[in-house]
Amino acid sequence: MAETDYYQMLGVAKTASDEEIKKSYRKLAMKYHPDKTKGDKAAEEKFKQISEAYAVLSDKEKRQQYDTFGSAGFQQRYSQEDIFKNFDFSDIFRDIGFGGARFSSGRKGGVRFSFGGGQPFGHFGQQEVAAKGSDLVYELPLTIEEIINGAQKTLSFQHGDRQETLTVKIPKGMVPGKKVRLSGKGDPGYSGGPAGDLFIKSILMEHPVYELKGHDVIMKRPIRLTEALLGTTIVVTTIDGKEFNLKVPPGIRANTKMRIAGHGVPHMNESRQGDLYVLIEIQIPSHLNSEQIQLVEKLAATGL
Repeated sequence: MAETDYYQMLGVAKTASDEEIKKSYRKLAMKYHPDKTKGDKAAEEKFKQISEAYAVLSDKEKRQQYDTFGSAGFQQRYSQEDIFKNFDFSDIFRDIGFGGARFSSGRKGGVRFSFGGGQPFGHFGQQEVAAKGSDLVYELPLTIEEIINGAQKTLSFQHGDRQETLTVKIPKGMVPGKKVRLSGKGDPGYSGGPAGDLFIKSILMEHPVYELKGHDVIMKRPIRLTEALLGTTIVVTTIDGKEFNLKVPPGIRANTKMRIAGHGVPHMNESRQGDLYVLIEIQIPSHLNSEQIQLVEKLAATGL
């Protein structure tokens, strides 16, 4: 596989900043842009090369991969479709007076430029074929109650040049990071290909009492110092309103977690359920009255 030196293509050093890389690409793009070099195949090929170089070096993750693994290693990890996927040159081309640009790509390796409303001027690979549109992600805030019990939500969002409204059923157990897929609700496909998908991603809203850690629910419960020393029984209320008498043993340590099994968040599309953990906090008084001071001093005298 031929070595490709993206830095050399753009005429910059390997230590070049993002701004230096952009500035160099702008200068070269003005020189080799197809709208300026009508029909010049050599210029067209040069423009493809510098555009590929810029797509890699202006992307933090791709540049790091290229610097780490070198040209050959990078090309094993990224196809030209991967390099240009979701990359938008429109702003930089408009800045230099050539209008917007888009890419179409197919599953068999076809990648090509189109400018403005004109026809594509050339390919970065094989013949263009129909390709699926890009997937979209909608981040949906949910309460702990909605995550545990499920919910039906109406979403309203801007999709391209139109406002779209959807009603979505949120299953039980859609903890933060989990997604629900709506087929065909993403961006339109290329060259007659199918539309992408829309993924609804759960974002947890804060709750004054309960927290989530995976599928487990955690609640903090303060007890007095004497209760920690002598033991006590506390009433714990779950999110769905059930009450449990929880026996706290004598001598419990601060930040001990006590488990109530099966009262956490259900696993999505499964019969399993997480647990409820009660985090014991011991209240240490900041001020003591004279009687309390005397009693503590007596306790101290016993070696406690």
